[in-house]
Amino acid sequence: MRFPPRDLTRRPPHCPPPLTRLVALVALACVQMAVQAQEAAPAGESVENAPATLLPTQRLQESLSPAQRESAPMFLLGERISGRPDLETVVEGQAELRKPGTVIKADRLEYNAPDDQAKATGNVRINRGGNVFEGPQLELKLEAFEGFFLQPRYQFLQGDAHGDASRADFVDASTTVVHDATYTTCRRKPGPGWMPDWVLKAANITFDSDEDVGIAHGAYLNFKGVPILPVPAISFPLSDKRKSGLLPPTVGFDNVNGAELSVPYYWNIAPNRDATLTPTVMAARGADLGAEFRYLEPTYAGVLRANYMPSDKLRSADRWGATVNQTGTYDTGLQGIGNVSYLLNLNRVSDDNYWRDFTRSSGSLTQRLLPNNASVGWTEGPVALTASVLQWQTLQDPTAPIVPPYDRVPQLTARYTQTNQGGFDWSLEGDFTQFQADRSLTLQPNAQRVYGLAQVSRPWVGAAGFVVPKLQLHTAAYQFDNPIANGNRSADSTVPTFSLDAGLVFERDASYFGRALVQTLEPRAFYVRTPYHNQSLLPNYDTAANDFNFASIYTENAFGGHDKISDNNLLTLGVTTRLLDADTGVQLARFGVAQRFRFEEQQVTLTPSTATAQPGFSDVLFGAAVNVNERWALDSTVQYNPRTDKSERSTIGTRYSPSNYRVVNLAYRFQRDVSEQVDVSWQWPLNDLWGDRGQDLGAGRGMGEGRYYAVGRMNYSMDERRLVDTLLGVEYDAGCWLARVVVGRVQTSTSSATESIKFELEFVGFTRLGVSPLQTLKSNISRYQNLREVGGTNSRFSNYD
Repeated sequence: MRFPPRDLTRRPPHCPPPLTRLVALVALACVQMAVQAQEAAPAGESVENAPATLLPTQRLQESLSPAQRESAPMFLLGERISGRPDLETVVEGQAELRKPGTVIKADRLEYNAPDDQAKATGNVRINRGGNVFEGPQLELKLEAFEGFFLQPRYQFLQGDAHGDASRADFVDASTTVVHDATYTTCRRKPGPGWMPDWVLKAANITFDSDEDVGIAHGAYLNFKGVPILPVPAISFPLSDKRKSGLLPPTVGFDNVNGAELSVPYYWNIAPNRDATLTPTVMAARGADLGAEFRYLEPTYAGVLRANYMPSDKLRSADRWGATVNQTGTYDTGLQGIGNVSYLLNLNRVSDDNYWRDFTRSSGSLTQRLLPNNASVGWTEGPVALTASVLQWQTLQDPTAPIVPPYDRVPQLTARYTQTNQGGFDWSLEGDFTQFQADRSLTLQPNAQRVYGLAQVSRPWVGAAGFVVPKLQLHTAAYQFDNPIANGNRSADSTVPTFSLDAGLVFERDASYFGRALVQTLEPRAFYVRTPYHNQSLLPNYDTAANDFNFASIYTENAFGGHDKISDNNLLTLGVTTRLLDADTGVQLARFGVAQRFRFEEQQVTLTPSTATAQPGFSDVLFGAAVNVNERWALDSTVQYNPRTDKSERSTIGTRYSPSNYRVVNLAYRFQRDVSEQVDVSWQWPLNDLWGDRGQDLGAGRGMGEGRYYAVGRMNYSMDERRLVDTLLGVEYDAGCWLARVVVGRVQTSTSSATESIKFELEFVGFTRLGVSPLQTLKSNISRYQNLREVGGTNSRFSNYD
């Protein structure tokens, strides 16, 4: 260990004259600078005229290795210094002790070298890696970092947490125990009468910086001067690092469960594995136990979820649900085969009413069609092979029954693709599927189907446009377990298709509203010819009509799936114009129009009762998307019938978001003779109403203390004249704590709905109490922003002394 010399008789160039303080650190630094500058100066050039050079330094490293700490010197400085070298040193008046990662300041400081012990009195301040303690007296063994601090006030680097205690015991470099302690993240305000809005008071608190966790014993949480949560022992995070322990309890109420209480337990099993156990008591139903296990391995990852409720009072039965989801790769060890990928997705529940009675379960279990599938795939160059099994669990509602989809047990698919082979793109695809379902529900036989698709195209693509002719051949063969309408147990169909897709791209410089733009004009023509083949006797296993939009209007088949191939003789014409920023190329606006002209009647339909598409012009599609700036966005599509001079379907959506935490989304959806709805959602500071615009602190930090935010979503059916789904709430940001109240109503059938209220208190950097509505707000409000998002880890130089 090195100490500054007692007398420096020679002063190097550029070193300031001696001051009253004995600053040995400055003297040593000056000597080093002079030597390095002399070595770096070119021959014949004086040090004074030498150019400035940047030298590498270790001083700004976020963390130092043990070897660096061991070899680094320690510096003592102050107004008066006395003692014996390598024994004891006494510094008085603005005393400082510095070593890598630790700074101690005091009125008086004693250091005993043989014991490596420092004693500091009077306005003591110690900064250890950005964590600061202040008080009247400190005794500390520096290397082991063992000692005590009397009546300390402390502030931690992560989370801006602070507090005070009667005594702090430093157990080691990572563990500190404070007694008769307080802990809060409320920012201290001027004035002797300041009290934090919330504070944790405890007999003792252990802070573990390695695990970033605090453990309090004999504690209670005080909010606005009222004790609200007495706990014999509680652990809480000091950062966003995962840790095992009880999570904050949640309390909720709705018209199905009644009052409910959940106390989750989180188990941090390993860096790549964790589990959460969630016991819940529902006043109207009983007890429910939920569990989730997550894992991330080098070759696979997944999540397992399950819950079990014995003797549910609502249905007088045991209820359960389970989900397994895993993806990964498997090394076969076979030459030329290598790895295969696989997927496992299982979703099962106990009964048909599960989807409406457990609305807070995982999203996969709140649907009426629950997929259960497993697949294995292999890809090597142009070859792709897949084998899969898919079975559905259909949750039926007697008031609104649904026809279940067919199980695929199994499905085998092979595909071979080649691109730019002599200018040609071509592919071959084959599929074998066995379809199986309850005959009483589907009213058509089960079957085995072999399907094939061959296609070849010759694209000509350039900067000014493209031309792509394509030939396709679809073929399918069926084997039924019962005769179809003509008495046969087998059937087949082969249909060829020719298409020609062509377009041009024109550009010109433009200027609108004083802004330099590039405007494009992109006409496009798409012709498709598929001859008619009678497919009326073929059952339908996986085919549905394509939606009429800008994506499907330029496709060959009017159906999606492999059972029906529509006969077509039609030409689609369209034009799109775009406005692009001349400097960045960002699209500011897009306007398009497209229409089909059918030369012949389309005779192939999904069902015999479906009307055929007649010759002549189709409805006209109009589309527009506008993003003039970051505040406004508009996206709309209108399907217009020129024969009736009416809109058949319209979708218009707009978003206004002038800044963080200010967003309004509005959507209008109309389909003639089907539905007409208006959907509006928002997040907006209520303080704007009385002229308080707040501060732009950035995403995840709110807009300042003492602010209210309105949040919500309303979906109104104009033809039914009623609200379908409703979500209304208020958020309050007090700086170190947040409050949220959200009430919701979700329609579960034509005659029933689930109503709920969610209330949450979030003590920033400590814990949450209540039922969190955050996931509900994020899924219902586009561009919703949480008032507090976990940020990155602070640097120790944030509290640098």
